[in-house]
Amino acid sequence: MTGPEHVYTISAEWTGNTGTGTSSYREYSRDLTVRASGKPDILGSADVPFRGDPARWNPEELLLAALAQCHMLSYLYVVTTVGVVVTDYRDEALGTMIEDGKAGGEFTQVVLRPVVTVAEASMVDAARTAHKRASELCFIARSMNFPVLHEPEIRVAS
Repeated sequence: MTGPEHVYTISAEWTGNTGTGTSSYREYSRDLTVRASGKPDILGSADVPFRGDPARWNPEELLLAALAQCHMLSYLYVVTTVGVVVTDYRDEALGTMIEDGKAGGEFTQVVLRPVVTVAEASMVDAARTAHKRASELCFIARSMNFPVLHEPEIRVAS
């Protein structure tokens, strides 16, 4: 039996026509705007090596952000089910992408490195174990064709 289906919609609009469209590789900006109803716009571009604007989000960063956010939200849910009180959670995620030499490429892995602070020392083991279950629940990580690894650090609130 399958569960409910969820459908998501966004619009992505290229805003980088500098006057001659895509007349050549160097003649257009990679700027774009991503929109979803009722939310702030996301100003996007390509990554700098692909002639993008470093002040805007690129797709690679957005993918990494989606994975980190999904794991965080899944984790916060899981700890509530096992009696762990988290008082702080921060992640410094790292993604590795390799170009294939044919104008393409792919991510080879993402490492999430959450630093989680729990209320009591007795919660440390359960807090560490909860990352495995959170990984199983994260829809985004489950949809990837590369490993999404976890290197958690658990701290006790002082």
